[in-house]
Amino acid sequence: MKKNRIEFDSPLDAFVAIAKELNDYERRYAMTSEEFYDKFSKGQLDDSIDNIEWANDYQLFLSLRRELEDQLRRVA
Repeated sequence: MKKNRIEFDSPLDAFVAIAKELNDYERRYAMTSEEFYDKFSKGQLDDSIDNIEWANDYQLFLSLRRELEDQLRRVA
């Protein structure tokens, strides 16, 4: 399954969009993204398409969060 590439005007827009995606996964699978990623990283979950995409989305979320935190520190 090929995902479409979406471009955002700012890291904040991307952060909000990815947070919504994570929320969808969390509701569907009844666990937080942090719990999921811990289990996935330990090999306790299979490599289904949903799990791989969820893991990638969570990594992107963490990266965007760090970027936004860095930007906030620079202006504060």
